[in-house]
Amino acid sequence: MASLTQRTQSGAIKAALFDLDDTLFDHQYSSRSGLAALMQHYNNLGQVSLDELEQLHTTLLNELHMEVLRGKATIDDMRAERFRRIFLHYGEQVSPAIIQEAVMHYREAYKNARRAIVGVVPLLQALHSRAHIAVVTNNILVEQQEKLRICGLTPLVDTLVVSEEVGSIKPEPAIFEITLQRISCRADETIMIGDSWKADVLGAQGVGIQAIWFNRGCLPCPEPIQVRELRSFEPLEAVLEILLAPF
Repeated sequence: MASLTQRTQSGAIKAALFDLDDTLFDHQYSSRSGLAALMQHYNNLGQVSLDELEQLHTTLLNELHMEVLRGKATIDDMRAERFRRIFLHYGEQVSPAIIQEAVMHYREAYKNARRAIVGVVPLLQALHSRAHIAVVTNNILVEQQEKLRICGLTPLVDTLVVSEEVGSIKPEPAIFEITLQRISCRADETIMIGDSWKADVLGAQGVGIQAIWFNRGCLPCPEPIQVRELRSFEPLEAVLEILLAPF
C-alpha cells in the first residue's frame, strides 16, 4: 500500500473541506452547557431532563435558524423566539424581559464552553501541509470566525466560506461551487467532511465532491458501501488513512 505522503504527492486529494458546527467545533457540548445553565435558573425547566430539553431545543433551533440563514429574520430575534417557545412548551408564558435574560444565561454558558471536537487540532495540523483546508458552514460570518479563533483553528484554516457571506446554504450546489472556485480545485481533487448527511454528504455529492460522513452519534449509515464514515478524529493515523486514501 502506498504511503500517505506518496498518495498526497500523486495528487489524489488536494483540498479537504470541513463543516464547522459539530464537525470541527463542539456545538453540542456548548449547547448542552447553555441548557444546563437555564435549568439552574428557571424552575419549570429544571423539572425536565437535559436530554429532553436538548431534543426540544435542537428541533426549534433547526427550524428557526433557517429563517436567519435565508435572511428573513435576525439571529437575535430567532434566539428570543426559540426560548419563548421553550418556556411555552413547558406551560409558562414569560415576559420579553425574562426571555432576554434566558438568552443571556444560555449564551454566556455556551460561550464559556466553546471547544474544538477532540482530535481536530492534531488532524488539521497534520493535514495542513498536505492539502488546502477550507471550512464550509451554514451560519453568520462573525459567529463562525469567532468559533475558529476561540478554538485555535484560525491558523489551520486556509479558506472560510460562510452561507451568510456567499448567499447560498448547504446543501445547495452554489456554496460548494463557490468554494471550489476560491480554492482553485476541481471536485475530483476534493473531499468534504461533515456531520450532516443532507447538508454535507448529499450537498457535496451533488457537485461531484466525495464526502466522508462524520458520524459521532454512531447512527446507521444510509449508504455504507458508497460513503466513508468517521466516528472520531482519533487515532490520527487511522483518520488520515481514511481521508487521504484514493476514492
